[in-house]
Amino acid sequence: MTRKFSLAIAVAAALAAGAAQAEPIRFMTGSQGGTWVPLGGSLKNMWEKAIPGLQVQTLPGAGIANIRGVDEGKAEIGFGNSITSVDGVQGRGSFKQKVTKVCQLANLYPQYFQVVALADSGINSIADLKGKSIAVQPKGNTAELISQQILQSVGLSYESAKVSFVNSYTDAASLLKDGHMQVFTLGTTVPASAIMDVAAGRDIKLVPVTDEIVAAMRKMNPGYTKGAIKAGSYPKQDKDVPVIIYSTHLVVSCGMPEQQVYQMAKAMAANMADMAAINKAMTGLTTKMMAEDIGVPLHPGAARFYKEVGAM
Repeated sequence: MTRKFSLAIAVAAALAAGAAQAEPIRFMTGSQGGTWVPLGGSLKNMWEKAIPGLQVQTLPGAGIANIRGVDEGKAEIGFGNSITSVDGVQGRGSFKQKVTKVCQLANLYPQYFQVVALADSGINSIADLKGKSIAVQPKGNTAELISQQILQSVGLSYESAKVSFVNSYTDAASLLKDGHMQVFTLGTTVPASAIMDVAAGRDIKLVPVTDEIVAAMRKMNPGYTKGAIKAGSYPKQDKDVPVIIYSTHLVVSCGMPEQQVYQMAKAMAANMADMAAINKAMTGLTTKMMAEDIGVPLHPGAARFYKEVGAM
């Protein structure tokens, strides 16, 4: 009788362990029309294939919201943007207090903050946005914060323009195509599918930044740097356009098991070509680049992998 009882307990424990293993880990990605959704799907499939028993549930998200989500236990993984993630770690900017449960998994690629205007809008500079209709992302999106700051860099504010908050880059593109908005802002890779969508039906222009704007932005957050969208990236773009850039990276909950995060980093390193096929900006990514210190504490599992392969 005792042996039967012990066997029943063992079976129940095994079933419970199996149920616990089947519980998916939540992965906050991005807005529809951005690059984080397809890349998130690719990473989900990669990790589930490489790590036995792992299930990943992808959820919509945004740069700032993802960091908060992981810190608050609403997700275990999330994409982040270097500038706002560091704000979270230091408890400044959009974060009223420091995030303490967010750890670095890997750096991925540069993001370009793009200000796109209809060609007939009369907008040639950031200062020209005064009084114009602008579509920006909801609060919690990194591009929304940068939109505020780039206006501030030339002495403007949301009140200086006609700002509308839209749910996705896809929605913003539709508003421009229909002529209901003159400008939309987004932070993503180049070329952005949402911009190409607008350009298929309307003439557009990319609004450049000046060195003065870059200097003002760097005073707000030293994570900003100056980059350029190369000529020919979009239809009728005949010259390089200077823009603000920052980095996209992956964070995980600091409470995730070390071995699991180790396996996630290892799977990514083994499948860089597949990631670059989804996002060309990741072409040339190395484990050393993945391991670079951006000011977010590295998860012990990721650190173990990077040390093992000589990346740090």
